[in-house]
Amino acid sequence: MKNTYETPLSARYASSEMSYLFSPDKKFRTWRKLWIALAQAERELGLNITQEQIDEMIAHQDDINYEVAREREKIVRHDVMSHVYAYGEQCPKAKPIIHLGATSCYVGDNTDLIVMTEALRLIRDKLVGTVRILSKFAMEYKDLPTLAFTHFQPAQPTTVGKRATLWIQDLLMDLDDVEYLLSQAKLLGSKGTTGTQASFLELFDGDHEKVKRLDDLIAEKMGYPSCFAVSGQTYTRKLDSRTLSVLSGIAQSAAKFSNDIRLLQHLKEVEEPFEKNQIGSSAMAYKRNPMRSERIASLARYVIVDSLNPCITEATQWFERTLDDSANKRISVPEAFLAVDGILNLYENVADGLVVYPKVILQHLSRELPFMATENIMMDAVKRGADRQQLHERIRVHSMAASRLIKEEGGENDLLDRIANDPAFGVTREELDRVVSPERFVGRAPEQTEDFICDIVQPILEQYLQVKETKPDINV
Repeated sequence: MKNTYETPLSARYASSEMSYLFSPDKKFRTWRKLWIALAQAERELGLNITQEQIDEMIAHQDDINYEVAREREKIVRHDVMSHVYAYGEQCPKAKPIIHLGATSCYVGDNTDLIVMTEALRLIRDKLVGTVRILSKFAMEYKDLPTLAFTHFQPAQPTTVGKRATLWIQDLLMDLDDVEYLLSQAKLLGSKGTTGTQASFLELFDGDHEKVKRLDDLIAEKMGYPSCFAVSGQTYTRKLDSRTLSVLSGIAQSAAKFSNDIRLLQHLKEVEEPFEKNQIGSSAMAYKRNPMRSERIASLARYVIVDSLNPCITEATQWFERTLDDSANKRISVPEAFLAVDGILNLYENVADGLVVYPKVILQHLSRELPFMATENIMMDAVKRGADRQQLHERIRVHSMAASRLIKEEGGENDLLDRIANDPAFGVTREELDRVVSPERFVGRAPEQTEDFICDIVQPILEQYLQVKETKPDINV
């Protein structure tokens, strides 16, 4: 049992893949890759760096001597220089050229950009997986009528599948945002202490073209198309703000889904998955609480608020840099990714195990449809020669009586019986049952669902055939 705090984001919610991306091991391995890329680029541009030195660095890029770095940091109080020292201990020939001309931000900021890009790819794949699951659900239930709600009051019916398309549409907007960020992915490069590349201009004896080419080579060797054209000491913190805004958008979409499921579970129309031995309440053994949907909402709230951190950081940076970004950034950015990863794990899990209760849905529809059908009933009677004004008054009276029976006495809706027994309408109960068939009141919901999935969603999903279908593990 540990006796120090650990974040529940990695212990309970996020996947091992996402947790590793923001781990110290990932960071320090990336630092070494960046130092190798820098040395290779400097050698190619003519600096006195040998292939033997680079080979030595490559040989030790993964066997990091962490204990040496930790002991060194106790002395110098600088994490980057401690790891430069530790790397140099393993690579005595390369020691003089490791980190040549660079600042701490060369490894720090470039690593942050690399990790965020890889994390966004993981988020993208989970968005795709969730859309796949919901698309199957939407098509399966595209024809099942259900009460729609405005203001959480019964409204004109929709279908269970059509409602799912609303969840999917939000996720597709999020997917667009993630893809845009990925399309803009770039590195800081090696810009120096204030972004002017002065130290590199000195190294290359004033050759501006070689200094410009240095950034291009570093990006190429790290698998990126380009670097930021200009910077201060750091890449602009506007990118962190933009990135967490997108993560906040995903959290908002997931929270809306989770709230809908929680309300539907209260109505006993749709439930999230419930394990065979799961306990819903420590006191009330019969309960099946929507715990996973509640967890989505809880984590989403955290991400939405957390997304303000980089906004404030970007707004308060001074000139070429201040260090008040550092402590905040190393908490707010990783935790947003970890939380969204956990949210999407839960979203996929809940969506994949949704349980629909058609008989309960029909029961709720049957209770409300007679009121919604009164206009149709009245128009049919007018076609047979009845007086519309007289019928309008009769329907008003019957509707009030039926509503009173439901609300004050807890009875069933008997509006159709009242109309059938009223000679003014000249209609039988059997004829009324046909009028209030739920399928007549869903408009184009089934067709909209099929069109949306086939014309919009499937072409998008076909772009992601390489994304494997997975079933995320839910720890709690």
